[in-house]
Amino acid sequence: MYADYFHLDRPPFTLTPDPSFLFLSRDHRDALAHLLYGITEPVGFVQLTGEVGTGKTTLCRYLLQEAPPEVDVALVLNPRQTAGELLASVCDELKIDYPEGTRSIKILVDRLNRFLLDGHARGRRTVLVIDEAQNLSPDVLEQIRLLTNLETATVKLLQVLLIGQPELKALMKRPELRQLNQRIVARYHLTTLSQEETRAYVQHRLKVAGCHRSLFTDDALDLIHRFSGGIPRLVNV
Repeated sequence: MYADYFHLDRPPFTLTPDPSFLFLSRDHRDALAHLLYGITEPVGFVQLTGEVGTGKTTLCRYLLQEAPPEVDVALVLNPRQTAGELLASVCDELKIDYPEGTRSIKILVDRLNRFLLDGHARGRRTVLVIDEAQNLSPDVLEQIRLLTNLETATVKLLQVLLIGQPELKALMKRPELRQLNQRIVARYHLTTLSQEETRAYVQHRLKVAGCHRSLFTDDALDLIHRFSGGIPRLVNV
């Protein structure tokens, strides 16, 4: 009803991570640059963290949408898995065949390695993106680290982007994960929107939804920023 009243093409403040609504604040632009670096350069691990609702998943969705055509991406949205289950999920994402029902680490890694070598020979790159990575267990993180040992004499065959809440930073400091922590070559922490950015964010979403006029007073926008703390998801609410 309100979309028609305000002449909107679609609801502007939904809570789904729709990449078409991505608003690139200075922080979000820098975070996106880190993620793009992670899928275009053979560097191993890249880590992006941020508070709940700051737009990490939306950035991730945008990244997948804009990934170069020569990049194969495996996206894991549910990291609460065993090592075998996660490897199977990666193979499923990349459409790699394996014996039905198997959770054999060796079989899955062998199939994945064959896929990576074949892709490299054809000039392709493979990227593993794990959202909500703070929920990964240390055992599974160690298995992911071992996957980056799949390499030729000159290049890593698998890039890994770890995206998660601030707890991910604390997780990486655990002594048993120090080898993995040393392999993270780029880290970025996404912060909240400033007052000016919150105003621009609201106007941006309205414009994407088809509204090209301001619907909120300056005082209203200031209140929105104060009560939301500049967290995009809470701004939408």
